[in-house]
Amino acid sequence: MNARPPLGRGLRNRCRAALYWCCCAGVVLLAARGAEARDLGQWEASDPSIRQWYQELKQPDNPTASCCGESDAYWADEIHVRNGKTYAVVTDDRDDAPLRRPHVPSGTEIEVPNHKLKWDRGNPTGHGVLFMSPGGYVFCYVQPGGA
Repeated sequence: MNARPPLGRGLRNRCRAALYWCCCAGVVLLAARGAEARDLGQWEASDPSIRQWYQELKQPDNPTASCCGESDAYWADEIHVRNGKTYAVVTDDRDDAPLRRPHVPSGTEIEVPNHKLKWDRGNPTGHGVLFMSPGGYVFCYVQPGGA
């Protein structure tokens, strides 16, 4: 009978710890990549200087991550503060299909966390721009003007 002795608790705990740290390292590496702008062909009809602005824009709370691109951008020319929270109102009436983005009706009010307000960069679009995911996560808001 060649029965193997059970693993000792010390070895079992070391294996679990190693697996845990490998998983943590993987999560950190994936998060460090940051969000990248989606280029699904929507850039082709854009003014090159505005296209470059979209592509170079970074999130205010994570300067290595992109604010994303035109497919995540909605004009939001109305902005106001209520009870200490900032809200942007979508005023974008452009067709969503060429921009390859989900539809957000004009007049929709979106809360913008203070750490997502971007005030350090000009904006050549002539509009306030709200960048958000299809699920409604706000990447950043850039105030109009200052081109």
